[in-house]
Amino acid sequence: MGNEKTELLTEIKEAMENHELGAYYQPQFDAITNRLVSAEALVRWIKPDGTVILPVNFIPELEKDDSILAVDWYMLEEVCMFLKKQEKEDICQVPIAVNFSRMHMVYEDNFTEKLCSIADKYDVLHKWIEVEITESAFVEQSDKIEKLVRSVREAGFRLAIDDFGSGVSSLSFVKDVEVDTLKIDKSLISRNCEDEKERIVLESIFNFAHRLKLTTVAEGVETREQLGFLRTCSCKKIQGFLFARPLPPNKFLDACRTQTEAAETEDILLTQAPSSATQLLLDAVFIKYPLVIFSNLTRNSFYMMAYENFSSTSCPSTGIFEELIAHGASTMHPEDRERFLETFSIANQMEAYKSGDKFVRLVTRQMGDDGIYRRVETTNYFVKNPSADDVLVISLCDNLD
Repeated sequence: MGNEKTELLTEIKEAMENHELGAYYQPQFDAITNRLVSAEALVRWIKPDGTVILPVNFIPELEKDDSILAVDWYMLEEVCMFLKKQEKEDICQVPIAVNFSRMHMVYEDNFTEKLCSIADKYDVLHKWIEVEITESAFVEQSDKIEKLVRSVREAGFRLAIDDFGSGVSSLSFVKDVEVDTLKIDKSLISRNCEDEKERIVLESIFNFAHRLKLTTVAEGVETREQLGFLRTCSCKKIQGFLFARPLPPNKFLDACRTQTEAAETEDILLTQAPSSATQLLLDAVFIKYPLVIFSNLTRNSFYMMAYENFSSTSCPSTGIFEELIAHGASTMHPEDRERFLETFSIANQMEAYKSGDKFVRLVTRQMGDDGIYRRVETTNYFVKNPSADDVLVISLCDNLD
């Protein structure tokens, strides 16, 4: 086995020296407009006789140690040369994802510096390159990945989690690590999106990805049924044989030349699922109300659904409702505190609910993070869940100034 590995490494080294290794480009399309918007670079070993060897036949062996590192950096240079060629020929450029093995985190402490050095060598803008790392690296190298991700994004590169959902998924790393793109593994659409459990899992993934403002890419899309369902989930980009197979550089250049020509699309309002329509509604609500809180007066609990561009960012995200009101009062102008505490006390709101009121509203002066008081309108709407007798409240808070 050792001799076979040594022979393979020798062949790979010679293949790189002879430029037998090259990049094929897997186009990625906007799920709604069908426009080519980005791509993934995939390594191909093209023998002198024209035989094309797929990466599955040599990459796994190289990934067992640092042998893979040279191939990854070679591929980055191939992509940079391609992007530079596009620029010189005035061909529309799109971001291209380059795969990097988790072994870079094991063996290289200067990953970002090397990334910048190669991109700058070819005078390629960093925004055109997306660093793609498998989700297994985020789990296995969790102690190193956060620092690497931060430095890569600070250098102006985009970063994607590849193969999400392939077997070692942990939502904690998606929550804790600032990435740009979530690539959904093709195994999650293996039943053609017709299995109920599969659809529920996919809807949940796309929902939390949307809430986290992550770009989503579905891999391995091969049927119209898969595309139709993924559209209803607000999937951003599609990658798969339904639209295009990996293309050699010259074919991909042709695709980029015509990428502005969008195919006829269906009416999204007719194709979307109820979950997507709900998300559109929430997006509209958040434009007006940057702070949205769900509370259970009966259980004395709450959780915050959105907290964007509000005057104060120190509010706890979940907990005891009475403590939330006490915290809110502490940020109010001294002259408004008692009114706030009285209006939004559980007892007062329960009484208003029993009296048939639909909402309770109050305008107060609240201190922002900058120490300035601004007028804030808080409206608590009473809602009812048919499955329980609890009194629920949705709080919408609006900065009036």
